[in-house]
Amino acid sequence: MKNLKPSFEVVEPSFGSSFYYSKYIANENNMAHLWHYHPEIEMVFVNGGTGKRQIGSHISYYTDGDLILIGSNLPHCGFTDTNTGNKNETVIQMKADFLGQEFLNLQENKWIKELFSKAKGGIAFGEKTKKAVGPSIEEMADQPPFKKLLMLLAVLKELESSKDFTILNASGFSMQMQVQDNDRINMIFNYVKDHFQEQISLEDIAEMSSMTVPSFCRYFKKITKKTFTRFVNEYRVVHASKLLAEKHISITAISLESGFNNFSHFNKIFHEFTGKSASEYRNELKLIIK
Repeated sequence: MKNLKPSFEVVEPSFGSSFYYSKYIANENNMAHLWHYHPEIEMVFVNGGTGKRQIGSHISYYTDGDLILIGSNLPHCGFTDTNTGNKNETVIQMKADFLGQEFLNLQENKWIKELFSKAKGGIAFGEKTKKAVGPSIEEMADQPPFKKLLMLLAVLKELESSKDFTILNASGFSMQMQVQDNDRINMIFNYVKDHFQEQISLEDIAEMSSMTVPSFCRYFKKITKKTFTRFVNEYRVVHASKLLAEKHISITAISLESGFNNFSHFNKIFHEFTGKSASEYRNELKLIIK
């Protein structure tokens, strides 16, 4: 079985800097298809385009770029691939104490810890915030280290004061995640990622996790705040959403390609998660995606 081993990513700061900064041009992010985690807080700005957003147990589809702040050790996949149509993707990774504890404990700077704490569940920022900080995030690429640091602080402050955001994972998701949980959950997530188009047996996934089926179901619900069946169905619906935007094929073919072997069941689950039928969803996307 491929890609079952979770990926722990070792992050080295950029040369001359206390944090890592990288811009992936033209969908060259080779981590995009891997579930991975690391202790560093990660900021991702996707300039335009559409694609999947996979952070912790949250899976959704973005339609006009993305701006995400991902907390320490929160498992996630990259956000772009060859079909997303984005201009580029910028990734910034920083340790929670990259500025030093004394600096962080100053009265003027306590907001940084509060922002990083809020990011434990993953934060997605809306259009207003993306437009406010996106250009600064990209301009950092050409700045000397000190200027880059000042610009990062200004961006973080803008994110901290933003009212235009959504917390992606249920409260407590990441706080319960220990390293061994990350390894096990990443194994499960990777398996779903590679096999969601097939029928996934609870018995098989429980056996891979070295648990009985009842123990696995309780464990997965405790960690992710959702049942395993719901997680798999979410994954399939988000993949269907992606296909509805990116491929000119029939909705019946999309349901099969997304792992649903019963079209009426696909319609029921898709409506349950999105509040609309697949054809309504596709028609609305045509108005959004140019």
